[in-house]
Amino acid sequence: MTTKLVYLPLDERPCNLLYPQQLAAMTDIEMVVPGAELLGDKKQRANLKKLEIWLEEQCRDADVLIASIDMLVHGGIVPSRLHQDDAVTCITRLQLFHRLKAVRPDLIIYGFNLITRVPAYSSSEEEPEYYDQFGREIFEWGCLIDKQDTASLTDEEQRRLDDVLAAIPEEVQRDYRKRRRVNSDVNEASIALVESGVLDYLIIPLDDNAKYGFSAMEQRKLGVRVETAGLSERVAIYPGADEIGCTLFARVFCALKHHTPAIYVRYSSTQGPMCIPKYEDRSLNESIKAHFMAAGAFMADASGEADAILMVHSPPVSQAEMAETDTPIRDRNRAYFSEVNTREFAQTMKYYLERGRLVMLADVALCNGGDDLLMKQLYRLGLLGRLQGYAAWNTSGNSLGTVIAHAVIASYYWFGENRAEEAEEREAGFHQFQAASRHFYAYRLVEDWGYQALVRRQVCEEVLPVLGASYFELSHVQDQVCQHIEDQLNHFASVYLRGQVATDIKISNVTLPWHRMFEVGFGLVLEPSDGEG
Repeated sequence: MTTKLVYLPLDERPCNLLYPQQLAAMTDIEMVVPGAELLGDKKQRANLKKLEIWLEEQCRDADVLIASIDMLVHGGIVPSRLHQDDAVTCITRLQLFHRLKAVRPDLIIYGFNLITRVPAYSSSEEEPEYYDQFGREIFEWGCLIDKQDTASLTDEEQRRLDDVLAAIPEEVQRDYRKRRRVNSDVNEASIALVESGVLDYLIIPLDDNAKYGFSAMEQRKLGVRVETAGLSERVAIYPGADEIGCTLFARVFCALKHHTPAIYVRYSSTQGPMCIPKYEDRSLNESIKAHFMAAGAFMADASGEADAILMVHSPPVSQAEMAETDTPIRDRNRAYFSEVNTREFAQTMKYYLERGRLVMLADVALCNGGDDLLMKQLYRLGLLGRLQGYAAWNTSGNSLGTVIAHAVIASYYWFGENRAEEAEEREAGFHQFQAASRHFYAYRLVEDWGYQALVRRQVCEEVLPVLGASYFELSHVQDQVCQHIEDQLNHFASVYLRGQVATDIKISNVTLPWHRMFEVGFGLVLEPSDGEG
């Protein structure tokens, strides 16, 4: 019998709404999602009452619910940073979970709710309007008071804290602290729902965080609450955000299939495991372990018995020293040329692929897109067509969660023919998995390498100025921009993917979901290459 899974995403962007559906298409699990018209639009919150009605209707006969609590309570990720609701109002909205369980006691509910991010820059693009003027100061305020409480401040840091507090108006400080308190209270209430058995599993992702700051303080408080209550097997707190829908789907898949994959990790840099990625608070290796556990997998000690190989193209430096995709190659930290060996990394990848292993690539050496140097090296070696998965979008956590979820699902079907148990079921689902998995892999190459690393920069530098537009101000010429992106992505696919990844690839219907250059949406039609599989 088909499992029905109801999914309430964090917002309406493809990373939250589409990617989990693409993973579900690889499996025999039926995923039901709300229409985009119910999910709001960036700063405009979703219609909470209509979402509540939709959830009650869909969950009457559902087996599993994966729910973004930010969407349920606030109407989306950005509205969670802007609302003026009090804690009682927000926590009352969580009562829906009790009602859903009362109607269907066997319903499994996995939830996730972010620790509100603290950007290190001044911009109100996704924050309150006062972030335009005081964003950087709010970030420093949090870092300095946290460090003051947990370590100590130098005289210079104390002077800076005094200056920051003087610069931020008292009403701004009150508004910011009030909203963070409410959001933290919602996380506390969500943990209580796990404790009472209403929620079966909860992820509290750290959205764009750092070692010190408001997020770090809230994480420590919540972490103590989880550990002292003995809930660490059912509540996970680690860096992430927009990939959590994928992670929780993989966890559901593992639970339903009684599958616990062992994944071996191989780095491109000796320094990589201990580097702390930009926008995160812990070493890369610790983040990977957290992603594995949340997705239902674990880290293998050796490659020989592993169900999948995760090749991690890792940074050799931490935090602000990490390069972005738009960092000129000559301006990258010198460690990118001395502490990363992509030639050996590619050779190792080739070795595993030639032996029929399931190999996926987490390309997280740079922020906000793939490493063009590595990917062109893999293209020249003819390896792109043999890899089974890839991710390199936005933050390290976003990429890791996405490709690990893919690896978890793939590892179930990949060795199905070699295992006696459930062999018939696995073989029956393999062809559906193979087609959908290949499509997702190609989609990731086009978006994470093609768009984020190459086309986005080219459009920003060469097209937008001519059209009188900019990165965040392009609504008046959006159709022209989308057409140019579509043309360039098709050119990218014809040069680098056609013949290796597929016989033909066609990109169409390009959109810019939030009317800016950061995200992109598109349709992709894939004609499998000869001999694929």
